[in-house]
Amino acid sequence: MRRAERLTSAAFIASVLVGGGNAIGVRLTVAELSPFWGATLRFGAAGLVLVAIVIATRREFPRGRRLIGAALFGTFGFGLAYTFIYWSLRSVPAGTAQIVLSVVPLVTLLLAVVQDVERFRLRGLVGATIAGAGIVVVFLDQASLDVPIPLLIALIAAAVCIGEGNVLVKRFPPGEPVAANAVAMLCGASVLGALTILSGAPVVLPARTETWLAVGYLVVFGSIVLFVLTLFVLERWTASAASYAFLLVPLVTVALAAVLLRERVGPDFLVGAGLVLVGVYVGAFSGSSVLRRPNQPARVASDAAASPGGVRVDPDGMG
Repeated sequence: MRRAERLTSAAFIASVLVGGGNAIGVRLTVAELSPFWGATLRFGAAGLVLVAIVIATRREFPRGRRLIGAALFGTFGFGLAYTFIYWSLRSVPAGTAQIVLSVVPLVTLLLAVVQDVERFRLRGLVGATIAGAGIVVVFLDQASLDVPIPLLIALIAAAVCIGEGNVLVKRFPPGEPVAANAVAMLCGASVLGALTILSGAPVVLPARTETWLAVGYLVVFGSIVLFVLTLFVLERWTASAASYAFLLVPLVTVALAAVLLRERVGPDFLVGAGLVLVGVYVGAFSGSSVLRRPNQPARVASDAAASPGGVRVDPDGMG
């Protein structure tokens, strides 16, 4: 495996480990703060930090199509998706929420094919199916399965928003990850801030130490680090392959929730985890051309078609 491929795979794995703590951080945040305000505080602070980094390092903010891509990614991936996620996590256990969100790869694959961003890949569908079976096993192992229908629908809506955000990144590549996320997070924070005002939610700073710690983790690691890694991977992999992180994140979340929030983990968890790992390998790692940068020309036109993990390369860099 080439150095660039190893670096992208390492970024993917790091995003899974960091993302595994997000649902727990959100659960701790919404225990004190209103959902929309908690999300606004998180992405607003993270966006401002990234703006400062962009200015200090003399990076360029996205313009033209890149600005459109960053704004759309922020609106769907942060503003709309986390509206549903924060609202749901008031009542849904962290592990269960992440398990429901594991449908993101299947949603992303469907949206990418429908919008002609990717070709249909049988390997991707097979991998998602295997991993989905593992997620079902993990889901059935959880004690807190009585999820209200409106909250379940909200989490599925969040998955659709995340999937669409990933696809839009491929249609409108936002460019350099730090600058792109600075714009995206502030766009998302604007949507969430507007909802905070419209809902009449109290705008207050946390009073509890655990809430401050949760917000700090979500700002630094769960937002800045995680989504810089996300865009880094999306720039090099297909949208559906990158979204396989959502099949691994629940395993990390459930394990952490068992320790930090005392959410129960049964023996079937290991069986489900094994299926998920197999599915992720089949769908995201076994096709070498998935790791090729989207703007890297294919050597032979038939290569992408022949490889189950292939991507079509267009002149504007769309994968």
